[in-house]
Amino acid sequence: MQQLPFPLTEEPDPQSAEIGRLLFAGETEFLKGVVAMAGLPPADRIEVCFAGRSNVGKSSLINALTGRKGLARASNTPGRTQEINFFTVGQSHYVVDLPGYGYANAPVAIVARWQKLLKQYLSGRQTLRRAFVLIDARHGVKPVDEEILSLMDSSALTFQVVLTKTDKIKTSERDAVLAQVRAALVKHPAAFPEIILTSSEKGEGIATLRAVIATLV
Repeated sequence: MQQLPFPLTEEPDPQSAEIGRLLFAGETEFLKGVVAMAGLPPADRIEVCFAGRSNVGKSSLINALTGRKGLARASNTPGRTQEINFFTVGQSHYVVDLPGYGYANAPVAIVARWQKLLKQYLSGRQTLRRAFVLIDARHGVKPVDEEILSLMDSSALTFQVVLTKTDKIKTSERDAVLAQVRAALVKHPAAFPEIILTSSEKGEGIATLRAVIATLV
């Protein structure tokens, strides 16, 4: 059987799962919101970031990973949150919440400033190991997602697609969504060759994502 491009990430073995559980079982705190490169915290630990268009479920996923419902807060007003938010995970990791993108109604100047900051961050943060780009499983990759994927390519930063809200679609619909996502990812050289399926509500994929983050070096 021919191997599909961008297969699903396998569930972690017990040892990796435990490493992931222990990482996120420790203390997790909001550190700071950053609006300029000068405000970044020291690059003294492994770092991963999460990107996703508005309403993709980014805050819910971060809260599910950390086991804290109110840690990351979603903004109901498009374009309001223009900070890079840093969270400490134990003594060893930062989880970074990037501003939501895809806000057609956001002022042009704000969008331009955010894009500049984002590109500087993605290109210049030496401890940033991987970006996780969240894609809504109900919709697949949209044109606005292509913009962020291309930005990852130009930043030479490995990104991995995480499908969110998988509990909102039927199992029979997943194949079509995955085919569309895989076809989109083939065009992006910075794409990590695996996809993670998640549901923050049902807990699907949370242990897998924790293990992936915890075992990055």
